[in-house]
Amino acid sequence: MAFFNRKKEEAKPCCCSGTAQTAKYDAVLSEETSVKVLGAGCKSCHQMYENTKQAVSDLGLGIEVEYITDMEKVMQYGAMSMPVLVINEKVVSAGKVLKPQETVKLLSR
Repeated sequence: MAFFNRKKEEAKPCCCSGTAQTAKYDAVLSEETSVKVLGAGCKSCHQMYENTKQAVSDLGLGIEVEYITDMEKVMQYGAMSMPVLVINEKVVSAGKVLKPQETVKLLSR
């Protein structure tokens, strides 16, 4: 009875399985590291930008944090909820304003 001996398929995580998402990110930080905050220009998005600048400053890096509010550019990253944190062109957080300490943890992984 082959019907009962089937392998169970693993459930794949979906990109829309919640409003706030934080992805695993592995990279070595350098002066070429790209850090972007994507948002609509609202208070939450601006707070995320300020917190991210603080985190980069706390790490002692000379990285410039970009703040992108152009919706065409934001949509290219595929994030559905804002604010969005992008490190080296990879979305690492979406839908949540991260505190500077949380951003430091993401940057130093």
